[in-house]
Amino acid sequence: MNKPIFLILFALGLTACDQVGQKLGLEDPAKKEARMEPEAKAVGSACRQSGRAIEDCYSIYGWLPKAGIYAGWREMDEYMRENKLETIVPQLPPPEAPGSKKKKAVQQAASETEAKVDTEKKPEKH
Repeated sequence: MNKPIFLILFALGLTACDQVGQKLGLEDPAKKEARMEPEAKAVGSACRQSGRAIEDCYSIYGWLPKAGIYAGWREMDEYMRENKLETIVPQLPPPEAPGSKKKKAVQQAASETEAKVDTEKKPEKH
């Protein structure tokens, strides 16, 4: 009698884990990579069309899957060679990676604090 109740509760618990994970914003890494793959291919294509090296593209867009970036870069390279297209020079600088603004703010605050401490340590000359 206890086994069927336990199995039902166990099955409900498994489905609840998925729902709780979705509410918390947790995502399966494989699903996340599959979702980001088309974006990575588009970024790789744009990098190649703008004449940017694949290594630069990897470092600028580090949050995207490298395999997708490479696939897009390679496809655009083949397309450009077949159609004898020239690269297009980008007019804007590359975007910053997510979270880099926070890092810059923390670094700037730390350097201001160091400068303040340095000026406080120097004795005044009379």
